[in-house]
Amino acid sequence: EVRDAPKKLYYKGSWNSGMFEKCLAVVGTRRMTGYGKKITEDLVAEIANAGITIVSGFMYGIDATAHKAAVSAGGRTIAVMPCGIEIIHPSSQEDLYREILERDGLVISEYEGKFLPTLWSYPRRNRIVAGLCQATLVVEAGEKSGSLITANFARSFGRKLFAVPGPITSSVSQGTLKLLQEGVELVKGTENILSFYGVSSEERMAYLSQRNKGEAQTHSSVEQQILDHLKREPLGIDALARLFGISAGQLGTTLSLMQLNGLITEEAGMYYCK
Repeated sequence: EVRDAPKKLYYKGSWNSGMFEKCLAVVGTRRMTGYGKKITEDLVAEIANAGITIVSGFMYGIDATAHKAAVSAGGRTIAVMPCGIEIIHPSSQEDLYREILERDGLVISEYEGKFLPTLWSYPRRNRIVAGLCQATLVVEAGEKSGSLITANFARSFGRKLFAVPGPITSSVSQGTLKLLQEGVELVKGTENILSFYGVSSEERMAYLSQRNKGEAQTHSSVEQQILDHLKREPLGIDALARLFGISAGQLGTTLSLMQLNGLITEEAGMYYCK
């Protein structure tokens, strides 16, 4: 239903026409920040859990994070490739590629065989990402980010555009801030996105209740142990990760939640107990 639509689409996975009824493109920079990663994970988890298919371009950064978050939430995701259907690109994400297919997702390309990605095939891919979806969400994007190409395609196709605000000092927020300045709808949470797709507030509250219950069970004891350590001395995330025997990435979400709840503060990479 878009200008210059592909004549053919090749795919791998479980093709189900129902998965295209409610699709959201989630795009952003390859140079993702910790903020962008957390925002993408949080938003996509709730949106995918509500039955909305997440579509992205499979590149590292925001794209890959969106795919992973959708899969982790038990939702469906579609990866649109800039290369032939027989190629995994980037090859370092083979595990994610397999996981998408194993969880009833799709890998799509307009190119057959082992066609290698080129400078022009990336923006061509972006028109498919935007064209498959009723709306596009831009999380982090620099001034010349390829994500803005996807946003422009979405706008030219008459689709809805959402953008997440970021720090005005961040180079990867300049593109999203420009979109917001132009009147694109600002996203502070999932409410307006889910409302656009007709997900009721009752359905959303049921999900949030279940998620919060799980987080409370998962983090309560860990949070107390973190507080006990920080009462003795301020520590960085790497030092805390070593104490708990887990990765800094796994610990990051807990520390972010504790900051939001006013339990701890962070300054120059060190965490302090309030």
